[in-house]
Amino acid sequence: MSGGAGTVLAVAGVTAGYALCSRRLASTPVSSALVFTGCGVLLGPAVLGVIGLDETGPITLLLEAALTLVLFTDAMTVRRRDLTRGGFLPRRLLGIGLLLSIAAGWLLAWPLLPGLTVWELALVGVILAPTDAALGKTALSDRRVPPLVRQGLNVESGLNDGMVLPFFVVLLAAVPGTSYAAEGVGGTFWRSLLLSTALGLLAGGLAGRLLQAARARGWITREGRHVYVLAVAAGSYELAVVADGSGFIAAWVAGFAFGHALRNVPAGPRETTPPDGAGGRDTTPELAEDLGGLLASISLLLFGAVLLGPALQHLTWPIVLYALLSLTVVRLVPVALSLLGSGLRLPTVLYVGWFGPRGLASVVLGLLVAEEHVAGTELMGRVVAVTVALSVLLHGATAPALAGAYGAWFRRASSSAALREAAEVPDPTGRRRLGHLDGPAG
Repeated sequence: MSGGAGTVLAVAGVTAGYALCSRRLASTPVSSALVFTGCGVLLGPAVLGVIGLDETGPITLLLEAALTLVLFTDAMTVRRRDLTRGGFLPRRLLGIGLLLSIAAGWLLAWPLLPGLTVWELALVGVILAPTDAALGKTALSDRRVPPLVRQGLNVESGLNDGMVLPFFVVLLAAVPGTSYAAEGVGGTFWRSLLLSTALGLLAGGLAGRLLQAARARGWITREGRHVYVLAVAAGSYELAVVADGSGFIAAWVAGFAFGHALRNVPAGPRETTPPDGAGGRDTTPELAEDLGGLLASISLLLFGAVLLGPALQHLTWPIVLYALLSLTVVRLVPVALSLLGSGLRLPTVLYVGWFGPRGLASVVLGLLVAEEHVAGTELMGRVVAVTVALSVLLHGATAPALAGAYGAWFRRASSSAALREAAEVPDPTGRRRLGHLDGPAG
């Protein structure tokens, strides 16, 4: 049996096996991320060798497709009111906490990762700054946790992966020998930031208006809407790539423009309310969200095989120490500083600070850096792999227990005093790969 066939069978088998047990595992500390990552290490060259390292091209393509869909659908589902009415928490986390996390990750890497240049150290901080709430989704879906906190973490996770992309491409251009370095920082800024943003706005806005026009005339089916979102996400990505820009930035911006058009351009007399959705929820992004979640899970399987397995064979104490600091100090201190004066209690600050898991965005950006084949990329790849692995283990395992403990504290505290945590927020819609934010408790 060829290596490619073995990889396909392994991926299919793990995916099918988890799907059969998904409901049973949902209430346990064994998260989907832990299952897929662990099976990846087991099936990879470090152990059984079922999944090899020969064909990295298809693996990279799958990872990029997963991140593109996640960026597009996350941006598409974020509404302006998520950042205005009751949105002080994500505003502080994104406007202050994210920048402080990048800076802290950069500074702490300096003494622990010798041999990296100043720009490579900064890249480590940027790659490990975005969070992935899907790795600790119980922290967002448990109804005992106040909506303000659940919605704040959800919005932060949905936006910070796109917000680090400009830092990533500019810093990569500053590292000699990379593909971006030939363009220079100025050229990268023009093509990857300005041009890609403009193309994303154009593609997403126009596509959203065309969809509304088709819905108004009754030309498009429910299934057609679902497929249309996939086409728009892929098209906006490729449009920027053809122009030598950043496909990820274009897809992220296109998601905002597409979602804005759907919500603000009238659908017409034949369809004045979101169709086919429970409780008025527009089901248009469902297929893209489900497919993005599936690809994200498969990506963690391949991450375990391709990146984590080899990294575990070359562990050093500075790498492990930096990974632990990245998940604690680099996250908790910036969150605490960003929430000063917010009125939130200490248990809330600690809860929000802890649930900043690293996931898909860090994996893809780390792999893109590793493909540059310049000095330092091997060490950077190991640091990213170990940090994400520890996050998968620690955040996934602690989410159910800490969500319950924090929810119990909130119930006791709110019964005797008025808490800022009890503030009203927009109805949380959530992302499908996270489950409904107002799903069953526990």
